[in-house]
Amino acid sequence: MRAHASTPLDRPMDLLVPIAVLLRQRVAYRQFLTRAITRRYRMSSLGFLWTMVIPLATLAIYTFVFGVVIPVENVDTTTFTLRLFSGLIVFWLMAEVVTQSPGSVVEQTNLVKKSVFPLEVIPAVVVGTGLFHCLVSTSVLVAALVVLGKPLHLTMILFPVVVFPLALLLLGVAWLLAGIGVYFRDLTHIVGLLMTAALFLSPVFYPAERLSPGLQRGIMFNPVSVIVEEGRSVLLDGRMPDWRRLAVYFVIAWMIAALGLAFFRRARKNFADVL
Repeated sequence: MRAHASTPLDRPMDLLVPIAVLLRQRVAYRQFLTRAITRRYRMSSLGFLWTMVIPLATLAIYTFVFGVVIPVENVDTTTFTLRLFSGLIVFWLMAEVVTQSPGSVVEQTNLVKKSVFPLEVIPAVVVGTGLFHCLVSTSVLVAALVVLGKPLHLTMILFPVVVFPLALLLLGVAWLLAGIGVYFRDLTHIVGLLMTAALFLSPVFYPAERLSPGLQRGIMFNPVSVIVEEGRSVLLDGRMPDWRRLAVYFVIAWMIAALGLAFFRRARKNFADVL
């Protein structure tokens, strides 16, 4: 008998509200998310301190490179570094989800054999882990602003609202890549290359205003571009986000999440045979 050919966990209405499956399986999701985060740092000497050390080291490196080695002309080094780091926070979230999702189900072969286990939780845990690291990195950014004497804006509290549409989109992408990754193992290497291109085809290292109108429209097809710009608005500029742009992004993200869930449920019917 094939595992997951038909289970009572499947509900067609989930496709209308993709995150409903996580709310219904919140206990399992919370347990696996906690396990995934603790397992990553359990065997290291610094443990959870790595979640702070890595973004702090990255911030220090970029400050040295763009402040001493190749200073950016006519731009304050501190301001440039903070804006770069804020963009990287968003990009790292996407990069972690996209690179980890293809192998997420493959690494949990034992769970695939259990016909009653909600496999949709596994790719979603990758998104949750990415959001956890995003939260830590954002805390580092806020601490850096305090240390450097930069103003803290009330609009910062809107950053989770800005990131939520991206998280929803990445949830759909995680389901999609996890489903494909079971059948096509080379996907992990391919998405790694794509992430390198995505980094430079987004306004992380440069403001979009410096590009021609045509290129500006082009890089906006990168899923992180809108969120990078809106994230900087609320974190560093003290401006309200563009609600209209975020609303359009949210609708697209919702549809991608629904499509990703539908694809994953269809693909998982043969997971046990493949694995």
